[in-house]
Formats: sequence, C-alpha cells, structure tokens
Amino acid sequence: MSEESTTSGPAISSQYAITLRIEYPRAAGRIARIASTIGDQGGVIGAIDLVQIRGNRSVRDYTVECSSTEHARRIIEAIRGLEDLKLESVSDDTFRMHLGGKLEIHSKVALKTRADLSMAYTPGVARVCKAIEAQPKISHNLTIRRNCVAVISDGTAVLGLGNIGARAAMPVMEGKAILFKEFAGVDAFPLCLDTQDPDEIVSIGRAVAPTFGGINLEDISAPRCFDIERRLQEQVDIPVFHDDQHGTAVVVLAATLNALRITGTRPQDMKLVVSGAGAAGWACTRALKDLGMGNIVVCDRQGALHKGRDVGDNPAKQWFVEQTNPDQEKGGVKDAIRGADMFMGLSSPGLLNREDVKKMAKDPIVFAMANPTPEIMPEEAEGVVRVMATGRSDYPNQINNVLAFPGIFRGALDARARSINDEMKGAAAQAIAEVVKDEELSPDYIVPSVFNRTVATEVAHAVSRAARSTGVARRIPKGVDIYR
Repeated sequence: MSEESTTSGPAISSQYAITLRIEYPRAAGRIARIASTIGDQGGVIGAIDLVQIRGNRSVRDYTVECSSTEHARRIIEAIRGLEDLKLESVSDDTFRMHLGGKLEIHSKVALKTRADLSMAYTPGVARVCKAIEAQPKISHNLTIRRNCVAVISDGTAVLGLGNIGARAAMPVMEGKAILFKEFAGVDAFPLCLDTQDPDEIVSIGRAVAPTFGGINLEDISAPRCFDIERRLQEQVDIPVFHDDQHGTAVVVLAATLNALRITGTRPQDMKLVVSGAGAAGWACTRALKDLGMGNIVVCDRQGALHKGRDVGDNPAKQWFVEQTNPDQEKGGVKDAIRGADMFMGLSSPGLLNREDVKKMAKDPIVFAMANPTPEIMPEEAEGVVRVMATGRSDYPNQINNVLAFPGIFRGALDARARSINDEMKGAAAQAIAEVVKDEELSPDYIVPSVFNRTVATEVAHAVSRAARSTGVARRIPKGVDIYR
C-alpha cells in the first residue's frame, strides 16, 4: 500500500479506513475506553457494529478512518496495548472492496423454460448468427456491442503510479468500468494487456473490435498513446478514445468557458502558461488554442518549448514547438508565468508558490491539476487568483474526466458513431459548461459536481447531435428487415 501526503499533511480519508474486530468484557465504559484510545491517536470512528455476544464478552467491529497506512498501524498498536481485550482481526476497507474484483456479469434474459433456452442458445441462436453474417451492421442491435465499451490499457501510465503493468492496472480499469455503468448506463469491460508493444496493442484492439461498440484507451504512456490511438482508429469502424487526452481536454475546455464568463476575458487576449507536455497537456492545449488562445507557452521539465529546442521524434512536443510560444520565450514555468492570464498544470506537485501567482495578470485563472498534490494548493493561492480549479474532490471546481467520458460514449453509442471527432468533443464541453446556470455560476462553481446526474445525459445528447451533423453517425432505420 502506498501513502499520499500533501504539503499541509495528509487528511483523514475513507480510502485509508480500517475495520477492527475487537472482543472485550461486557462492562461499563469499555466502548468509551476503546473510542477514546482511537480518538487520542487521531482516528475518526465511522461506525461501531455488534457482531456477537459470547457469554460475558462482546465482539464488535469498529470502522475507523485514518490518514495513511502508517496512521492506521499506530491505531492498531494502541488498541493492542489495552488490557483484557483481544483484537481478532483487522481489515483494510479499500482492499476489502476489491476482493474478487469489482465487476460481475448478469444475464438480461431469463432461462426458465425449454423455450427460453431454445431462443437464447441452440438452436434459435443460429438464426441470429446467420442474420448478422448476412448484415454485419445489425450486430450493433443484436449483440452486447450495442452498449459495450472495451477499456484497454497496458498499465504504462497509471495516474500517480506510473508504469505498473497490466495486472496492477486492473483495479483502475475495473473502476473505470463502474463509472461507465453508474453514470451513463454503458457496459464496459477492462482488457489489461500483457504487452507494451504498440504494434501488438493495435493488433489486439483491432481483433476484439467486433465485440464492442467503442474502445476507451486508458493509462497508456506518451508519446506511444498518440500513435496507438491514431492507428487503431484507422483500422476499426468504432470510436477509439484516449480518455487521458480527450476526456481531460473536454472538462478543461468546459471549465475554461465558464471561468471566462466570470473574468470577462476574451480568449484571443490571453496569455496561457501550461506546465506538462504529455498526452493530457497536448490535448488540453490544442482545445484552448482552438478556442482562440494564441499566446500559449508550454513548459516541460527542461523549460519552455520553442523552436530552438530539440524534441526528437515526440509528436506532441513537435506540435508545441510549431504551434505555440509565438514570442519564443525561454526559461522555466516561473519565468513564463509573469503576466499570464491563465496557468494550467498537468505536471508535478508544489511547482508554484504564492509569489509566482502574484506575478500573473489581474484576475488570473489557475487550473492546478497534478494529483494528488496540485502545482499549488488552493489555500496558498487564496486571495490572489480569481478562479481556482484542481483535480481533487476535497476542493471546489474538480476537473474530473468522469464529467466527460460516460456521456461522450453514451452519445457515440446511441448514434452508432464511427469515431469521436473534434466537433463531438466540443459539443460535450459546451454541454458540461451549460449545466452550470447563470444564477449558479461563481468562482467556486465553474463545473458541475461529478454526482450531478444530468451531466451525462446532456453530454450524450450533444455528442449524438454532433455525430449526426458531422456525418459519423450510422443510424439503423426502425423496422430493418433482418430476414433479407
């Protein structure tokens, strides 16, 4: 288990919750003594549940929220130090949630009679197979692919963890599948590939495409992800969408649209500084450039990208060199940020301080999206920035891809889209922005909550309309003759 910390110290979190099963005598004050011991160690009790009475002894489960695995260990040792008490077991609630995986398959049809069986499987299923053989396009209507997305990853760029491989990436991809289902009713299945060869990944994606209505590429490192997405989309007739790029860009664009409604700044008058030249940085920068921002300076670990920089064969950085930094600025982020109207961070924690933000233009916009610790904490920028957003759920304005990808795929599947084009992504961003009404808009509320259930529906409708208007939709007419 890994620990996460911030500059202000780790906060109590349910992700570090533990359940202690404790046996002790049934006597007055015992519960209070245990609770006091947990409280003295800084733990927060979420629940106390009676498990069993054994004669004159009780067995209870104490669910305790902690700030880290080390914090949990201290609480455990403190409980073990109490007299006449037996700590029977300790379970990590997060690990317990993942026992056996987070997904299972349910049948949509009942098998109660011979007639049911003869239609769902042999011999009746043969008629459906022959119909699809004759008209392959109706597989979108008559199989699971109508509502199913493959979540494909090689585990090379898992958020906050890096290259951890296919097996270790599986819990993340299962979680992604849950989000698809929960927020948009899309059935998604994780496919973690035990290869990091781009050619093999493209080949596997092409081979499994007949099973799915779309492919969501996830946590594949840059610059490989650009080539994999492009090549795979060229070879299949269903949408291929690298969420780390495009999902992030859609939500960033939505947040920017609403931030500009607050500051009143025109995109073409702005200077934008971007920290992070990876997949997400490329897609977000491209989206904001399309919005009209011309003066964009992108920095990587070596500083500003300009025409004098050797970027090798990295396609994203080559694009930055050619399409951004019109004044050919040099130096690092702390140099480039002087006079900037907006900062967008997709890089590393603690990159900026309050004095850096003070160098920005009036009413600056700061999107500090490094996770779990932003480039600058909101508390440090308070009173200087006009609009602040992060990738964290414990601060206002969370830039979270879950606002985008469920609705985008819902709309693409509904339209039987061949791909997800720029117009569909732009429509998704506009839809997310418009969920925040004029009377609701404020510096602390520029994007809707991830739990706002109207978001995915609005995004799906906008994406489906854009698919039809741009000619990538394939609608099967009602009453199609499957016997022909």
